[in-house]
Amino acid sequence: MILFKHLWVFSLLFLPIILFWLLPTFKQKSSAIRIPFFALAAEAIGAKPSKGAKVNQKSLLTWLFAGLIWIALVTALAQPVQLGAAIKTTTVSRDIMLAIDLSGSMDEPDFPVENGDTIQRLQAVKQVVSQYISDRKDDRIGLIVFGTQAYLQVPFTQDLASAEQLLNETQVAMAGPHTAIGDAIGLALKTFEASKVDDKILILLTDGADTGSRMSPLNAAQIAKQSNLRIFTIGIGDEQGEGQYRVDFSTLKKIADAADGEFYKAQNSQALANIYQQIDKIAAVETPHTQTRKETSLVHLPLLLALSCLVLILLIQVLTHKEQSHA
Repeated sequence: MILFKHLWVFSLLFLPIILFWLLPTFKQKSSAIRIPFFALAAEAIGAKPSKGAKVNQKSLLTWLFAGLIWIALVTALAQPVQLGAAIKTTTVSRDIMLAIDLSGSMDEPDFPVENGDTIQRLQAVKQVVSQYISDRKDDRIGLIVFGTQAYLQVPFTQDLASAEQLLNETQVAMAGPHTAIGDAIGLALKTFEASKVDDKILILLTDGADTGSRMSPLNAAQIAKQSNLRIFTIGIGDEQGEGQYRVDFSTLKKIADAADGEFYKAQNSQALANIYQQIDKIAAVETPHTQTRKETSLVHLPLLLALSCLVLILLIQVLTHKEQSHA
């Protein structure tokens, strides 16, 4: 599709006609030589002298090319452009941080799967979270792993393949054997400080109780609420266990409530997958889209036409002059 950026310029097309009618005729005086016996001299050379001014007449072809030149120049001033196919651009709608517990208890092979078998807790989490990451099309994903300490494994990115690969490379106890939930939330808060997206979500998954964070999980959750960060907590494991093998569901629920999120219990891999789907529905946002088109300037085409017409006019004048000279 071709359009003109300055359509109003086409109003200048009639300017030469208006000037032709309004402005007086251009007159130019020329020098003359008086000679005696002018009539005899004119008769001798076979000329037929006439009285009055001489009007230079332009040929119809010259007027035609002049008109084409003016139309071409006006068209160039209107800046014609050719629009390419529409390109839809998606703007990031959410920043989602995943905080995954890698404490020693995640090595327990007691997590039920669909076929009735049990597998390692971390392995089950990886399977579900990997799918969740690959489904993020319009979001930025970040990954925090925590044990005794919390570490930023993946800063916010839309490179989902790399985020998924780094998740799959995590190992049990690589962040220490204990569970520092408060530190994980604190690190998430620090990471979100650079985020300019309105919708900020932290999904925290753990199978243990907090065992010595420098920041209290509940205090961190209250700060998260003030920062418009929603926290969804997921607990897996045995609530009746002891030490690092006990999941503090009560605290996880308080964290979620304090930060406008939800708390979930994941009893098996299917339930865990459903939880992530529920989070998506609860925290759903409308993804903004913008549409752009590539513009290709066509100004050179009318300018080329104007130049071609000018060259033709000059050629016609040269040829006409030669014919008159020979005559």
